Amino acid sequence: MRFVDSHCHLDRIDLEKENIDFKDLFDNASANSVEHMLCVAISMDQFPEMVAKSEAYPNVSFSCGVHPLHVGEDKNFSLSDLTSLASNKRVVAIGETGLDYYYSKDSIAEQQKSFAHHIEVGNELNKPIIVHTRDAREDTIAILKAHNADKCRGVLHCFTESWEMAKQAMDLNFYISISGIVTFKNAVELQDVVRKMPLDRLLIETDSPYLAPVPYRGKQNQPAYVKHVAEFVAQLKGVSVEEVANQTTQNFKDLFTTAEL
Repeated sequence: MRFVDSHCHLDRIDLEKENIDFKDLFDNASANSVEHMLCVAISMDQFPEMVAKSEAYPNVSFSCGVHPLHVGEDKNFSLSDLTSLASNKRVVAIGETGLDYYYSKDSIAEQQKSFAHHIEVGNELNKPIIVHTRDAREDTIAILKAHNADKCRGVLHCFTESWEMAKQAMDLNFYISISGIVTFKNAVELQDVVRKMPLDRLLIETDSPYLAPVPYRGKQNQPAYVKHVAEFVAQLKGVSVEEVANQTTQNFKDLFTTAEL
């Protein structure tokens, strides 16, 4: 039984806080049957450093892009630069991109433009996009449709939205990724979504260092904890943890086809 952490930010984990080094982080993951991790970019300026920290580890793939809450911050961002950096064979996805109206309503136009550009690059390079969406359900789906995101496909990561939105995303050939939030007692709507979701469209993630699952809620997250997400998903769906592990790993391979697992 092997797991894939389909979304983490390895470069943002505070190792000193955990009294571990980078090797320990990977050893912990391996000890908990995590065979692969997708390290996700939030900033073009920080992308080179992010890759430098993890590129020595063959069981890590990367994404390249600008998080909606970082739109406008990157001094060096350009569409051509994104395309060039994302052409690297270790880069298996574009993003994370998307829309966040919860934290930032004053940059909506800029977020939407950036989102559309990321979809363009995904289609050009034939690499899936990683989508962050919060308080922007209608606009997220509308932009995905308008820019033919069904061509490059992708994933709505750290999903906390409605079943209706999940269905609309799946109709566009997208996957739904579930984080540790699903283990929280108040995540009733999300838990219902997971019960309804076909297992062959689900991914699991940590979003490390954020959103640690129960029993680590409130602590710093790390890829080793993705198994707790899998265990809770298995419980919700009435299947074995092995089935969740095997299917979500296969789903990851099917979506991120250039990742070397």
